Amino acid sequence: MSTHRLLYEANESWRIAAAQIRAHKLRSLLTALGVIIGIVAVTLMGTAIRGMDISFENNLAMLGDDILYVQKWPWHNVEDWWNYANRPPIRPEDADSLNRVIASTPNSLLEVAVPVCARSATLKAGDAQVNGIYTFGTSGDYSRILAVDFREGRLFTGPEADAGRQVCVLGCDVADALFPGRPALDQTVLIQGQPFRVVGVLVRQGSFLGLFSFDNQVLMPLGAFKKYFGVHSTQAEVRVKVKDKTRLEEAKEELTGAMRRVRALLPGQRDNFTINEQQAFKEQLDPVKQGIALAGLFITGLALFVGAIGIMNITFVSVRERTREIGTRKALGARRKTILLQFLIESVSISLIGGVAGVLLTVSLCLGVRAALPSLPIELSPALIVIGLFVAVGTGIAAGFAPAWSASRLNPVEALRYE
Repeated sequence: MSTHRLLYEANESWRIAAAQIRAHKLRSLLTALGVIIGIVAVTLMGTAIRGMDISFENNLAMLGDDILYVQKWPWHNVEDWWNYANRPPIRPEDADSLNRVIASTPNSLLEVAVPVCARSATLKAGDAQVNGIYTFGTSGDYSRILAVDFREGRLFTGPEADAGRQVCVLGCDVADALFPGRPALDQTVLIQGQPFRVVGVLVRQGSFLGLFSFDNQVLMPLGAFKKYFGVHSTQAEVRVKVKDKTRLEEAKEELTGAMRRVRALLPGQRDNFTINEQQAFKEQLDPVKQGIALAGLFITGLALFVGAIGIMNITFVSVRERTREIGTRKALGARRKTILLQFLIESVSISLIGGVAGVLLTVSLCLGVRAALPSLPIELSPALIVIGLFVAVGTGIAAGFAPAWSASRLNPVEALRYE
């Protein structure tokens, strides 16, 4: 019986709330405006953080989640930089030594070590010229760690790499700049004045955190790279592919031991190399993401607080305007719970209208941004919509409880005498 009565009172309260909102449309809209702004802030902030996560994961995928990088310097700031500066450089020959260690290690978690040397170069083709292009020299094993397809052609073969043939693979931006509107395959480009035949063009990959464009690069055989650039003034590293990326930490420990053997380090001596992985970038960006999230929560909380104050104020006004009505209802037997529920539902209704409007506005904004900038990772998840609506309901309850409680505690005799 009590459940039936509660459902009846709740239904009646919703009807009264709807009637009050219709009777004061403009006032209700202005009251809900604060909640609309707050819910838009909540959902947009959640969408932005989710977009950051998607973009960051896509960027990390470019580095390869199964690749370890043996380098001289770590991918994070260091205080004792002089110790790193005095380290011997990584040599391309270290990759051959590592491959021998890997081959002699039973059940090794490492698959292959690939040398990579890099420097900036100028490319020309006819009248077209591009400057500051990242030029990489590597071996034929690079195909085993390359996680990207080709728009045209192929990667140079092992024999071509071993012979130091003057062939190259272009990033798509380089190919489009040197050969606009026509295929780059089998064309000749001048790299630092030396002719190279184009054997492949990579598909578009984008940039890594806005710092380095994977479409602005050139790959060539390591022999040709050494011939024209040398290795003393270049940045060299060894990239090692892991067989099982779920055991990355174990593979990292194995690689550390293998590199110590290659470097002939004695027990107790410090490593004179660094093994980098994509997790290093994640550890650096996590505090930034947390800072953005905290700032967003503050702004969102402030907007919702303003909206809640508006709802509380209007609900108090509504209680004051309907004091005689409350007195009449109490005189006819209405319980305190009934009065409390009536005004609480009214405040929740206004807040929920603001929540729905805020969610619809966010969806429209996200669709507009996605249409205008399709490259941005904008994705509004259903869970975020549900969270936004729950936040709206919670705001309505928190804002309406005080005035609803005061209405339920009114003395019916004094309420009936109220003018």
